[in-house]
Amino acid sequence: MRNLIKLLALVLLFSNVCYAESAVMLARVSLDQATKQIIKKGGKKVLGAQTEIINGREVHVIKVLTPDGRIQHYLIDAETGEVIS
Repeated sequence: MRNLIKLLALVLLFSNVCYAESAVMLARVSLDQATKQIIKKGGKKVLGAQTEIINGREVHVIKVLTPDGRIQHYLIDAETGEVIS
């Protein structure tokens, strides 16, 4: 009986860990979502977008052409969706 209780406790423990990991995954911002976020700022044409690891964190790098012809790079944190620069 004690072994069964230990087994059930382990199953519950691991199911919570799996649930927590999936909840974190849902909070992530996709490259497509990040790109749309930049487009909504208006008047910019996306030239390219990719995801990179910068200083140990996943970052979406979006290269845009501004209406005045300049090229800008936006860095967006893939976890939070915040614009880093």
